[in-house]
Amino acid sequence: MSLSAFTILLGGELEPTERVRAAVAETRVIAADGGIRHAGSLGLVPELWVGDFDSSSEDLQAAFPDVPRMPYPAAKGETDGEIAIGAAIARGARRLILAGALGGERSDHALQHLAYAVKLAEDGYEVLVTTGQEEAVPLVEGAIELDLPPTSLFSVVAFGALEKLSIDNARYPLAMFNLPFGSSRTISNVAEGKVRLTLKHGRAIVIARPYDLSGV
Repeated sequence: MSLSAFTILLGGELEPTERVRAAVAETRVIAADGGIRHAGSLGLVPELWVGDFDSSSEDLQAAFPDVPRMPYPAAKGETDGEIAIGAAIARGARRLILAGALGGERSDHALQHLAYAVKLAEDGYEVLVTTGQEEAVPLVEGAIELDLPPTSLFSVVAFGALEKLSIDNARYPLAMFNLPFGSSRTISNVAEGKVRLTLKHGRAIVIARPYDLSGV
């Protein structure tokens, strides 16, 4: 088990696909409130359960009686997810898998998870956001590689203007491209194997659909 790799179980959608199972294997686990419901399907046992427990039913709480809890009041300045991530960092996390960070009833939480993932990447953490069917990886200054099946779809969603963006090993490559904020130029690209992205300046999230091979 890696002592610095943590899976954070969040309350959004999560399908226990082969890719997500491989990603969370040998990681330490912290659950944020109702996100603990994903533990069973992934075969995980959290070392900590945090939150105000407003989205955890009595049955769900009874199902995990031995997991140590860190309760917080409902009126607080952080989401349960951010608290869980902070707890992981305090325990030595350098790699974070935010499982169940997207979808669900709260689009505001999903958007916040993506924005926070970018901030974490800027601070030097390796971050993967996943629903099992969909994955997101922050792109900040530097380079990343995505190991995606050929013909699977991916998009680059910018949080501002991007300077000198390059995309290699994709159907629609770019070389040192300046992307205006709000442009859809980088939506719905198609992987041709391992995709490499580099960025001189800016912030973005790369959202991939590794099981969606409609780009064939």
